[in-house]
Amino acid sequence: MKTPPLARNMRLLGHHPLDGFGNGGEGLAIQLTRDRRRVLWIAHESQPKNFTAVDVTNPKKPAVIVQTALPHERMRSNSLTVYEDVLLVTRQAHEHGLTPAGLEVFDVSDPEAPRSIGMFDASGEGSPGTHTVWFVDGRYAHLSSGARDSAPTHPKDDLSYVILDMADPARPTEIGRWSFPGTQAGDGHPPPPRILRPYEYGYKVHDAHVYPRRPDRAYIGHIDGGVVVLDISDMRHPHRIAYVQYHPPFCGSSHTVLPLFDRDLLVVADESSQERAIDWPTPVWVMDMREERNPVIISTCPMPPVEDFAERGGRYGGHQIWDNVPLPVAWSSERFVIGAFYNGGIRVFDLKDPYRPQEAAHYVPPTPARSTKGATQMTDVYVDERGLVYAIDRGGGGLYILEMDLGA
Repeated sequence: MKTPPLARNMRLLGHHPLDGFGNGGEGLAIQLTRDRRRVLWIAHESQPKNFTAVDVTNPKKPAVIVQTALPHERMRSNSLTVYEDVLLVTRQAHEHGLTPAGLEVFDVSDPEAPRSIGMFDASGEGSPGTHTVWFVDGRYAHLSSGARDSAPTHPKDDLSYVILDMADPARPTEIGRWSFPGTQAGDGHPPPPRILRPYEYGYKVHDAHVYPRRPDRAYIGHIDGGVVVLDISDMRHPHRIAYVQYHPPFCGSSHTVLPLFDRDLLVVADESSQERAIDWPTPVWVMDMREERNPVIISTCPMPPVEDFAERGGRYGGHQIWDNVPLPVAWSSERFVIGAFYNGGIRVFDLKDPYRPQEAAHYVPPTPARSTKGATQMTDVYVDERGLVYAIDRGGGGLYILEMDLGA
């Protein structure tokens, strides 16, 4: 029996199963085309598809306009972003040494016919390629990536922070790199202690965000390495200025770091990486960053009891939060935090009182017809400037477009 949809202050406007390939990753981006259409670009979590473009000009009637295949099935795209008519798509291989791996650049001035124009080659014997990309100023791309000369001291510590100069999109050029101390051979530091817990994920960068408000800072979710803030005022030599580590005792991997600049807060999402919530809790943390070099955890966002979701199928817990992308087609809030929580659906938290966050809204879809896990597995959200929420399911459900009433 399918689980009935659960909704509070969120309403489903449109849905698309992506032509049977509903395995979305953690890459969503909106392009406003020259003919004033609104196109949503979606990266896929796994093979066989690479990326999909959906015309969402009418959010009640989304329509696929292009869908592409991966070069081969031992890789994935997973993450992408769009700046004007330039689309960046990550290439992550299942094994070190496979190609293509890195970041591919497309001209999408004609969104029905994406045209490959450049490639940052990050393939190498110690590299899986590129996992995520952030590109919001038209000049610098910030990656979680390996590189051709990567030499990790442990095979799981294979993703560094890499900065690319995109002045010529056809020729992305690396200008800076930072790795957790001790994770690269010859960096002059002893290897970091391994995380003694049932599941070790590795000291590696997941997300790296740089905002126009603070172009000299990179905010990094570092999986086993916790939360890292880097000074990138000299992009050729990033260095760490703040570090928060809570693994152990917590099992979740530090995934996404969102600064709320006007309020001196950091919001951090951990990722649930195990089914049946074996790694619970994987919270959304709220941190006080008034003293930038010493962020302090002050609360977590409330989640439904684990026993209500653990056995529904697949994962339950944190994953991706909306990261206030600083672009004209994106919504930003210093009060509300929106995230994807696997079978816990989409949830919105009110941080009016950061010491006591409250749930403001949620939406849990019914089990998708093509579900691979027996329940929804929501993994990413994009919120446009009108406040519409575009949410993706990695377990076969595809795209959901939601309207929210936050009552504020």
